[in-house]
Amino acid sequence: IGSVETGHGTHGGTGLNAAGYPSVPIRGVALDGNGVAAIRDTDGGRWDGDTVWDRAVGPMQFIPSTWARFASDGNADGVGDPNQVDDAALGAARYLCATGTMDSAETWRGAILAYNNSSSYVDQVASRANAYARAVEEIP
Repeated sequence: IGSVETGHGTHGGTGLNAAGYPSVPIRGVALDGNGVAAIRDTDGGRWDGDTVWDRAVGPMQFIPSTWARFASDGNADGVGDPNQVDDAALGAARYLCATGTMDSAETWRGAILAYNNSSSYVDQVASRANAYARAVEEIP
């Protein structure tokens, strides 16, 4: 998911620093209903800097209202921040696992669809996951 969403935190020429934060904040488009869902601001601009519309944030592209539900502290610093890669990855894992077991291709695809309701998105994530699995199998 992180690869598809932001190239593992490299979207727009940014990169992750040693603490796991992007060098430049990663923000999605305003979710204002123009070709995307319409989601009015849910966080007062805290995470996405927008007090009118929500925007997906960080390396895993969490919508602030979703982050409020699945906020996680993956780097154990006492703060759950969707911009920090360890926190975001743990939050994404919690989000995916909340859909139920992922013990078949069908339930795995269902979890990814919950993350982003697009069949082409699921296909992209599956393709990347399979490529990573093949690369690991090739390691002696």
